[in-house]
Amino acid sequence: MTINQIVRNTVERLKNEGKVWTPDLYAEAFCLEAKKAGVKVEDCQGIDRFTSLMDKKTLDEVKQYRVKTTAELVRFLISKMSRLNPSEASILVEVLSALTKTIAMSVKVLHNRDASALAKKTITLIESQAGKTQIDLLRQAWENFLSVYDDSFLEKLSDFGEVDSCNLKKTIEGLRVDVGSAQTGDFTRISQLLIMGLSPSIAPKLDDKTAVLMEKLHDNPDYVSHKEFEKEIKTAIAMRIALDKQSVEEMVKALDELLGKLSAQLIDLIERSESSTTEIRDVKRDLEALESDKPKDFKTAHKRLYAIATTLEEKVEILSRDLRSHNAKVTEMGEKIATLESQLAVATQASKEDFLTKLFNKRALEESMEIKEAEYVRYGRNYCLALLDLDFFKSVNDTYGHEAGDAVLKAFANIFKEEARVNDIVGRFGGEEFLAILGDTELSGAKTFGEKVRMHVQEAHFMYQGQRIAVTVSIGIAQRKDYPSLETLKVGADERLYSAKHKGRNRVEA
Repeated sequence: MTINQIVRNTVERLKNEGKVWTPDLYAEAFCLEAKKAGVKVEDCQGIDRFTSLMDKKTLDEVKQYRVKTTAELVRFLISKMSRLNPSEASILVEVLSALTKTIAMSVKVLHNRDASALAKKTITLIESQAGKTQIDLLRQAWENFLSVYDDSFLEKLSDFGEVDSCNLKKTIEGLRVDVGSAQTGDFTRISQLLIMGLSPSIAPKLDDKTAVLMEKLHDNPDYVSHKEFEKEIKTAIAMRIALDKQSVEEMVKALDELLGKLSAQLIDLIERSESSTTEIRDVKRDLEALESDKPKDFKTAHKRLYAIATTLEEKVEILSRDLRSHNAKVTEMGEKIATLESQLAVATQASKEDFLTKLFNKRALEESMEIKEAEYVRYGRNYCLALLDLDFFKSVNDTYGHEAGDAVLKAFANIFKEEARVNDIVGRFGGEEFLAILGDTELSGAKTFGEKVRMHVQEAHFMYQGQRIAVTVSIGIAQRKDYPSLETLKVGADERLYSAKHKGRNRVEA
């Protein structure tokens, strides 16, 4: 028996059983027919074709975990290779070391809300023990912050005193405003500078009294000449400093907690590494000492973290050289993982593709409709559904055979795809029924699309073994804004298709 005959028997089996033609069900039915015909097909051998290549230990593990399918075998091997990756500790130590150094350098110039928010995000990520990619992306975000940060706005205060970007308290206290010599109407620029100086720097929020004072200055710049202004500005500055101090203390505490998490992770990695040396043990003791003797301010924390990071960088390089000497096996494993990932990507694509027409299958179409529905609910973006059904398709199969029917379906799929726009989503919904999801389209535009498809099909030459097969298509169209939900929209399109069939077929109903 030939493979073609087995394929035909498989199709007949699926039709008789009334099952949806998914790739998995087709493969299962095909293997049953092949076994029945006594034909050995490599793809039907399951995992047996791979287990013969395994060593006894791996084969025993496969049996222990009761791996039955190829997909389960792929997941098992990926998991096994990930556990055997000896460069994990080295990579994570390098990433965490770089991240710690970047945080320390960023904290050194910290005096705005953006840096505070980024620091909190960093702490959250470290506490969740994120992977290398996430941590590396966050490190890049810190580096971007350092490269674009600009504190030149402080220079606007240089006309009123010495500006020290590292000491905001000293800068504010050194401001000189000669109120007595100012004339009426000359206070606008001074009041604007004062408002700028009172705006949040380190602390993320503003106290109520300072907010009231800033509002007074904004509405009435001459208020700087009032007697009560001096008392209020001193109070506001004191509150500003107090809030900044409180915010700094909270950040130091958060940094201390981050340090604890970082210490625990690094120490754990070092202890699990078989290549730990005496020098790396010294780094471990430094981290433990820093954990027990917590720093009280940013400067101390920065110095200690920088010293530890520098030492860790030197010692990790030693460990990295040792690991690189055994890199051949790691490279081989990486290539195997890449192959498996490629196979997995192909399998994933296949799960959304109709095996005959190469259009989207029903599962992919359902997912796409959910996405369009979400866009409609959130942004009001209208879309249409066009449901298409080949007329008298059963008679094509009965007259010319199922191979002719398959040829017609594939030819129609090419026409369907050719008439669709780039952003339209088209696929096979089941049997001889097809569906188009027309995004950002009104009913009139959808009807125009349907007529183009109908005319193209009517004028096309569907040929099989030298015979022309007459083919027409009926189309039902409905737009989302005419219905209360996606489900009712589907029903509406189906009703329009039924109407097209009832009125004589080869027509578009919308």
